[in-house]
Amino acid sequence: MAPFHFGTLVYDFQAIDVVGPFDLLNSSSKALLTAMSYYIPIDEKVLANAPDMVFHHIGETLEPVHLLTSNITIVPSTTVDDAPELDALLIGGPNPAGFKLSQKYIDFIRRHVASGKPIFSTCTGAAVIAVTGVLDGRNATINNQEFHWTKKEFPKVKWTKDKKWVVDGNIWTGSGAVAGMDMIAHWIKETYGLDVLTQGASGLDYEPRDIDGAYDTVLKQRYDASGKRLPAHVFP
Repeated sequence: MAPFHFGTLVYDFQAIDVVGPFDLLNSSSKALLTAMSYYIPIDEKVLANAPDMVFHHIGETLEPVHLLTSNITIVPSTTVDDAPELDALLIGGPNPAGFKLSQKYIDFIRRHVASGKPIFSTCTGAAVIAVTGVLDGRNATINNQEFHWTKKEFPKVKWTKDKKWVVDGNIWTGSGAVAGMDMIAHWIKETYGLDVLTQGASGLDYEPRDIDGAYDTVLKQRYDASGKRLPAHVFP
């Protein structure tokens, strides 16, 4: 299986919007699961199906960027001019009021969407995609606290609050930050299988929700003799 190149654009986004999904992807990767097999038994079929993930933090330059939250500074690993061919792109959420997306980033997003490869946004990252015009006429969601502002700002987009994430063609938009992790969890399950997702989520002690926000429909659930729900993860 060829390495899967997953990129994100570096600007002042909320840290968890990118770090959360990337950590879940990394926890579900062949490299991390192979390392974890030193401590716990992991089925060989899970290791075989797990992807080789390569992450790219793409800046306009290689200068450090201070993020919106958590006093975190990221040093880009590459630039928009030198970035390798991506298999998927993740767009984190900034403070959308007054946010300015550079023309280089606009062109980069437009090219990626035109390629047909998946692009994901978390939280207000959907507003970043909307700036480029590629969401016009499409269904999308965004952090529900910014929903009404965003609907007025980008009236050509078919915004909804009905689901935790929305898929329209190759564009995936998640609502709040943790909903973005849930969205990526669903993509992992659909792309690499439930067993890979379960093992990867176990490493984070994380139980993802489904598109409607339910906690008990994604992973295989366990119950005791009285019918009380137990945590989905079993730690040997």
